[in-house]
Amino acid sequence: MTDTIDTTNPRDDEARDDETSEAQAIEKDLDASAQLPKRAGSSGPNRMTGNGVVVARTDVEQLGRYLLGTWADVRLAARELTAKPEMQRIEGQSVEEHRERVFGQLKLLVENGQVHRAFPKELGGDDDHGGNIAGFEELVTADPSLQIKSGVQWGLFGAAVLHLGTRYHHETFLPAIMSLEVPGAFAMTETGHGSDVAAIGTTATYDDETGEFVIHTPFRGAWKDYLGNAAVHGTAAVVFAQLVTKGVNHGVHAFYVPLRDPATGAFLPGIGGEDDGLKGGLNGIDNGRLHFDAVRVPRLNLLNRYGEVAEDGTYSSPIQSPGRRFFTMLGTLVQGRVSLDGASVAAAKIALTIAVTYGNQRRQFTAGSDTDEEVLLDYQLHQKRLMPKLATTYAASFAHEQLLTKFDEVFSGAHDTDDDRQDLETLAAALKPLSTWHALDTLQEAREACGGAGFLAENRLVGLRADLDVYATFEGDNHVLLQLVAKRLLSDYGRKLAKADFGVLARYVAGQAADRTMNGSGLRSLAQTVADFGSTARSVGQLRDSSAQRQLLTDRVETMVAEVAAKLRPASKLSKKAAADLFNLHQSEIIEAARAHAELLQWEAFTEAVDGEQGLASGMDDGTRVVLTWLRDLFGLGLVEKHLAWYLMNGRLSPTRARAVGLYTERLSARLRPHAQDLVEAFGYGPEHTRAAIASGAEKARQTEAREYYRAARAAGTLPEQEKKQDAKKRDTAKPQH
Repeated sequence: MTDTIDTTNPRDDEARDDETSEAQAIEKDLDASAQLPKRAGSSGPNRMTGNGVVVARTDVEQLGRYLLGTWADVRLAARELTAKPEMQRIEGQSVEEHRERVFGQLKLLVENGQVHRAFPKELGGDDDHGGNIAGFEELVTADPSLQIKSGVQWGLFGAAVLHLGTRYHHETFLPAIMSLEVPGAFAMTETGHGSDVAAIGTTATYDDETGEFVIHTPFRGAWKDYLGNAAVHGTAAVVFAQLVTKGVNHGVHAFYVPLRDPATGAFLPGIGGEDDGLKGGLNGIDNGRLHFDAVRVPRLNLLNRYGEVAEDGTYSSPIQSPGRRFFTMLGTLVQGRVSLDGASVAAAKIALTIAVTYGNQRRQFTAGSDTDEEVLLDYQLHQKRLMPKLATTYAASFAHEQLLTKFDEVFSGAHDTDDDRQDLETLAAALKPLSTWHALDTLQEAREACGGAGFLAENRLVGLRADLDVYATFEGDNHVLLQLVAKRLLSDYGRKLAKADFGVLARYVAGQAADRTMNGSGLRSLAQTVADFGSTARSVGQLRDSSAQRQLLTDRVETMVAEVAAKLRPASKLSKKAAADLFNLHQSEIIEAARAHAELLQWEAFTEAVDGEQGLASGMDDGTRVVLTWLRDLFGLGLVEKHLAWYLMNGRLSPTRARAVGLYTERLSARLRPHAQDLVEAFGYGPEHTRAAIASGAEKARQTEAREYYRAARAAGTLPEQEKKQDAKKRDTAKPQH
């Protein structure tokens, strides 16, 4: 007889019991949330239980209409356009073929007229700035190269002339830009300076004897680089350069500069360039470099809305501060960030439509049956991979609609104060990083969730991810943009405490959480242990409460900003070098605070859509409201789970409560699983937009064929016997009979 040692730990059993208890409490809480009394005034069909309460369902048509947003008709028209084969990418083309196809598609966009929405009515446009962006970002479904190249032509090159120029420039240059008679480049970025536009090396020196500006790149690092339309197609450019007149540098201004002879395609005298060549993605765009050797352009080619040079060389500007003037000029070009935010959300929607559809059809492993394999989306891990991405995509979509509305209000003139423009720039700088990173993460997760099929070019996921990779660094590197957001947060925070000395500030930072919980309704209770409540159900239920989520997310932002502000407070008394070193020491914390702020903005947008009087809730049927509330909770608690270390280290959650967060997100993912297909179908992208073989129904047909084959073979008795069963029979017959 062999001795055995009991290695089980009673504490392990207790932990398992606690986890089981919490899981049961979560299920009970979710059951309760799924059975809401029908709200007065709610519309749409509702599935009712026997006792007259509403259960979770999704009204796909209603939700789809809401997701289209304010410019629904524009989006639908753009999707109708991108559904046409002649507008879509052909996989496997050479770089040259892809470039020419996209350039030809630009001509089709001109014929369609949608790309002219933002231009003045007197020039054939619609003065519709929000609609212009809404339609433009949908082009990503056809080919991201088409979206970006059209953005270069009309959203950057044309928009710079529109927003930085005056009537002369509008009448002289815009008609040819709008018609594509003059393809153009947006020559801001330099090899040596990307995000730091204020430090570019190209100069534009005024010669008062000839009345011309001399455009010059004095060294290799000042070459204009990564410019769409520069390598092949561009015949003109808006060039950003340091304006120098009478020996004074007045900072960066924009100039209209012809580049090539339209007839021959050859560079004009003094202008040279190179092809950037093969890239990691977006190879339908002819990115290139430009350099200028004392190239002369007329004085009138200065886009002079914010800075003018008279014939005698005298400089004047309606904005006296050089710094404010610079940021005002750049602020007029914020639409690039707005459109990338929306295009990234659209790409994430495409990826999830493909992955969820495939996951609902693809079967693998006979986990719960001897005959039928399991659908991928029924596995917990698959749900955990895709459901949070789906929740974040909804959050990003609702946040983008708010950003687009703000953009339209500013550029239409409805709300166009300095504060409005600053708010728009901050909002765009906050959301663009999150949406572009999220799109890349979602495309990669969707690719892996589709296995080897996801790696095939025909299923689009790898191509989309390659094309969107650069979205994270152009129109502003994501980390630099978040740094701008953080500076705004710190500036606002500083104004609140402008007269406080360091001791007061330190005491504020140390005590702010405690002060808020004394007066708040949720934070103090959330920081306590489960035992304080006497039941797990109550503690878990509070995590699902929107006010508790809001306080958790808000507290993290406010605490992080306050702590960074305290650490940077001595900078005002330090030398420039020492202050820069201090800022650099805390740069990661600064960026993380801005990211937390952006996440809060997305959560608030989601909550407003679900619960707000003007949002989806105003006309939503109650069954859909249940599903979207679960989805919002998955997003909110997913953020808490993502930053769980912070909440634990800062005493905002107990270890027991922290464990409940993870359990809750798992259960929410499982609850949302039956609604996943409805939620992606509400995005409104059909097979003509996804264009992925694995999401076309072909996989379902294959699975059905295989199941029918085995079912018929079993019925006919023609399946060969499995070796394991044969061995089992042999063992049974070999046993002695009693």
